[in-house]
Amino acid sequence: MTTLIRITRSGTITPEIEAVAKAEEISPQKLRARVASGRAIVIRNIKYENEIKPLGVGQGLFTKVNVNVGTSELINNIELELEKIRIAKKYGADTVMDLSTGGNIDSIRRIIIKESRPLPLGTVPTYQVFIESFKKRGGGAYFTEDDLFNTIEKHLKDGVDFMTIHAAITKDLGLKLVKSNRIIKIVSRGGDMILGWMLYNDSENPFYKNYDYLLELFAEYDAVISLGDALRPGSIADALDEFHIAELINNARLARRAIEYGVQVMIEGPGHVPLHLVKTDVKLMKRLSGGVPYYVLGPLPTDIAAPYDHIAAAAGAAIAAAAGADLLCYLTPAEHLSLPTPEQVKLGLIATKVAAHIGDIVKYGPRAMKRDIEVSKLRAEVRIKDTIPYLLSPEDAKTIFNQFGVAPEKGCTMCGGYCPLLLLKEQMQKVTKKKQS
Repeated sequence: MTTLIRITRSGTITPEIEAVAKAEEISPQKLRARVASGRAIVIRNIKYENEIKPLGVGQGLFTKVNVNVGTSELINNIELELEKIRIAKKYGADTVMDLSTGGNIDSIRRIIIKESRPLPLGTVPTYQVFIESFKKRGGGAYFTEDDLFNTIEKHLKDGVDFMTIHAAITKDLGLKLVKSNRIIKIVSRGGDMILGWMLYNDSENPFYKNYDYLLELFAEYDAVISLGDALRPGSIADALDEFHIAELINNARLARRAIEYGVQVMIEGPGHVPLHLVKTDVKLMKRLSGGVPYYVLGPLPTDIAAPYDHIAAAAGAAIAAAAGADLLCYLTPAEHLSLPTPEQVKLGLIATKVAAHIGDIVKYGPRAMKRDIEVSKLRAEVRIKDTIPYLLSPEDAKTIFNQFGVAPEKGCTMCGGYCPLLLLKEQMQKVTKKKQS
């Protein structure tokens, strides 16, 4: 089977490599080498590549942002989720994940795929297998290994571009976890479903046990495996504990196996991590994996910020992005409290976009600062209104600029005529006039 990694290893620069390199303002040859070595990926399902815009994630590429959508067992409103996708596209999301657990999951996924295009779409197939097993057999842990892999193949056939696969939580780790003193033993929904299956069936993780077969499936569609962090910390007190690190080591090994086989892969992490350990986590992951793209949730540097977790997560995400994280999964004000509303999706996305840009300024300097410099030049000329098109959310900026019904040509309603730049200009004019006289 031909995959992008195998093609780039031969020295070939494909059209998608050209397109991504142009969008990222880097050399196609550099991107080709990074994809060949697994340090960068181009997310798309090759069977549906004409439907989406290829997205580059990884070393030397701008930090990307993911938005999660999807129904729940209690709130099953597909129109609400489609509105969230429209907001995600409007405000600059790079990828979307469908995490639906309520309603007809197959039907919902296909509708969401169609609405999300041209953005790449991800899923967590374990959810569907567990839920359908509950409905059919009276227990989520009753699914078979065939059920699991048949569902993955169904998602791939539908056009899913990347999937969270919790392959690194082994039976041995799971048994140690349930006996541990960890404050919050597990917060990963998909990871917990796999853990429950292992405990009930007294068997090794089917993803881990059948990893070579998993690679064959993904190679056929050249889709991306996103190695899930089932044991990510759910409390800042649990960050970088033995389970967090052990799973990270397993994921690094699995990622290297995928790359050797020719399958694109990224690693997920890390959840709740105090701010001073965020950089440590990112650097450790990159060191262990050899630079595989890192897809981080948050990270949240405090456990008490809800309903402002999107702000707390932005602080962690900026540090993570600056340290080398490649794809940020947003958090909304509803995190830990509720399924988010469309407005909360917007707030979470914008906060994460800001964090991603802050990180890119650290990583790439002038290459990432072009819009910042343009805004600064216009502010120096007191042309505040003219800065709006360069901002991350021009529509909202315009609303606030005009919120009191006064829109001055120079400055804004905060300083008015006492703007320091205007005052300096006036004083300089007076000095020049005085000298001339």
